Amino acid sequence: MAAPRAPLHLVMPVWNRGTRGIRGLSRAVALEGSQKKGRSLLQFLADRFYDVQALREYLLQKQVLKVHQKNRPFTYIKERFGPHAAGAYFILKQGGAVKFQGKEWIRSDAHGHFSLDFLKFQAVPVEAVDASGCAINYQGLDSLLALKELQSLWLQRCPHVDDWCLGRLHPLANSLQELSLAGCPRISERGLASLHHLRNLRRLDISDLPAVSNPGLTRILVEEMLPSCQVLGADWAQGLPSGPEEQSQDRASPIPA
Repeated sequence: MAAPRAPLHLVMPVWNRGTRGIRGLSRAVALEGSQKKGRSLLQFLADRFYDVQALREYLLQKQVLKVHQKNRPFTYIKERFGPHAAGAYFILKQGGAVKFQGKEWIRSDAHGHFSLDFLKFQAVPVEAVDASGCAINYQGLDSLLALKELQSLWLQRCPHVDDWCLGRLHPLANSLQELSLAGCPRISERGLASLHHLRNLRRLDISDLPAVSNPGLTRILVEEMLPSCQVLGADWAQGLPSGPEEQSQDRASPIPA
């Protein structure tokens, strides 16, 4: 005699409990996987590095490599669409903005996405670039120096723009009229002195440059170097002795009587 079939209504509670069990099991597996991943990362770091200095050098090397990758040239775009489209693509990939002559500003969205419609502007020059906060370095300037009709360039708060970068801007001497270097931590008086070749410059922002030891004196020297340029961001008296009392204190002997 065959065994009686199990009632159908007994199956549903088991299946429901099984569903909850599967979900709980998946969370447990995910948690265990993340813990294993964390342990494996710590084990990798412990096996590879014997001290904090070695780990620091490794992280610094990774950061340098990342900046190098961000500043690579887009040669295939330049060959197919021209230097203006290649320069615009480079800036947009960095998170900046560009303006073609007679066109509206083009910017990437919050996710770094942007339209490629500007590739149609092969014969239209780029007249303005806003690279504020971008990771542009000495190598990345190659993509900008090809923009021979560039009039405005904002490099505010660019952490990798230094004195050597400013020394490379001479190919833009005939077109560049506005330049902002505000907040760049690696620009000093030496780099600002190399801007003497930008004779068509009409507006220069050198505010908040921590590597400049005497902003007031630097502004005076830059204005003498570029007499037709309006220099912003540094007061003439900033960094200079305020009066006879301060000057006498500066000349006083540091050894107490």
